[in-house]
Amino acid sequence: MTQVYLKKKIAARIFNGHPWIFNNEVERVEGQAEPGDIVEVYYADQSFCGMGYFNPQSQIWVRLLSRKKEIIDEQFFHKKILKAWEYRKHTGYIENCRLVFGEADELPALIIDKFNDYFVIQTLALGMDKWKSAIVQALQSIFQPKGIYERNDVPVRGLEGLPQIKGFLTEPFSTEILIRENGLQFYVDVENGQKTGYFLDQQDNRRAIQHIVKGAEVLGAFTYTGTFEIHAAHYGAKSVLGIDISEQAVAQANRNAALNKLDHIVRFEAMNAFDVLKQWVKDGRQYDVVMLDPPAFTKSRETIQKAITGYKEINLRGMKLVRPGGFLVTSSCTNLVQPDLFLKTIQMAAKDARRNIRQVTFQAQASDHPILWGLDNTNYLKFLIVQVD
Repeated sequence: MTQVYLKKKIAARIFNGHPWIFNNEVERVEGQAEPGDIVEVYYADQSFCGMGYFNPQSQIWVRLLSRKKEIIDEQFFHKKILKAWEYRKHTGYIENCRLVFGEADELPALIIDKFNDYFVIQTLALGMDKWKSAIVQALQSIFQPKGIYERNDVPVRGLEGLPQIKGFLTEPFSTEILIRENGLQFYVDVENGQKTGYFLDQQDNRRAIQHIVKGAEVLGAFTYTGTFEIHAAHYGAKSVLGIDISEQAVAQANRNAALNKLDHIVRFEAMNAFDVLKQWVKDGRQYDVVMLDPPAFTKSRETIQKAITGYKEINLRGMKLVRPGGFLVTSSCTNLVQPDLFLKTIQMAAKDARRNIRQVTFQAQASDHPILWGLDNTNYLKFLIVQVD
């Protein structure tokens, strides 16, 4: 087997468990490895580091799959996926969950979401993509699913020399799936929806709003398919307005509201949140609860400052729309903006809005997306509720 030797001076994160090895950390490669092949990795002193898949076409030359010398084969992936499933069962995520969360489940660049008896997978690196058939085989063996779909239509695959594709990995099935969450029902479009079709990472956070929305006039911005807003109506809000720039998402959100017989309380309109929130502040509009769940503002370190400016501005507008004593519910899914920086940004927004805030709750993503300390990309979602005076 090809052996990869690391330089003497490498980042401490590799010793501490981080599975990524960058090209500038490799001293030499002994043997002939094709892109995507499994290799053995050694430290400069010849001690064993781990086993992983290799791709010299990527900035990340090796992603480690194991810290032990073991055979990486179909059975290896079966064991890893079974281990991931045992964790979800222990933590109570069974019906709908992120079954595999990449590095956090020791399967870097693999995402598997479970929607009832259907699965959506993403293989985001060449080395993982090569094991796609083994992954499908493991899912069929463990779950006997009704269907498996791949959503590999993501730009990041281009960094690995992979094409963007999506489609069925089993016999075709209806790609609109009905799921249950917190006593509500939602349509999930696994073929055309964002990411894998639904944001499972907020499922616990959607319950966190239940007390603050009772009897409230609620505004939700960047609603996507309306899950937070429909939860607000379910939890006793007086009225809920949700806005999103996507007409397709708004149509799905209104269908979801009708599905739950809550369309007399909650409605959705296609609008550009950045523009209308600014205008509504000028108009003097006020709500008891304002909920903001914007998309990631940056995917590169070079534009972090721009992202912070964007988060500050949108939260400033949100606070100005909250009646004194009301609540702001705000999220960020940008993993490059770490929790402390996010909280500082909200504090700056409050200062500029001349509003006093106090924290009600501050949470991360649901526990089916476990966080590994030292792997910042696993600690990506920030969810905050503050009272605004």
